[in-house]
Amino acid sequence: MRAVVQRVVESDVTVDGTVTGAIKKGLMVLLGVAEDDTEKDAEYIAGKVAGLRVFEDENEKMNLSVKDVGGQILAVSQFTLMGDARKGKRPSFSKAAGPEEANRLYEIFKELLQKEGLSVEAGIFQADMLVKIYNDGPVTILLDSKKLF
Repeated sequence: MRAVVQRVVESDVTVDGTVTGAIKKGLMVLLGVAEDDTEKDAEYIAGKVAGLRVFEDENEKMNLSVKDVGGQILAVSQFTLMGDARKGKRPSFSKAAGPEEANRLYEIFKELLQKEGLSVEAGIFQADMLVKIYNDGPVTILLDSKKLF
């Protein structure tokens, strides 16, 4: 499982002209699910996201988590994070999980964040979405449950 986590001052996702999720201060999380991912991968990424210390404290050091600052999460499923472009110019998505399993693990990921006491907004799985991201900093962190980076 992979996640692109961005610290934002505001972010929203729109499907067919309707905003399906919107947050102010918090984290925008783009989530990709691999074919061999399990609930353990969702637990790892959710734990990292909930505890990631990317917000500044009173000394201007990134020392606070989204929970510490009362922030929110906007979670958007993005299978293209599993794209492999090492060969040729067209990415291969053969390592991405199938839609049913990817959606199941995406839902588990969101539930785990909610169990941490976080407010979680979301896109619509498999929809064509427009995502607005006001990256604060900019701060962008890459996470991989297999610890490839």
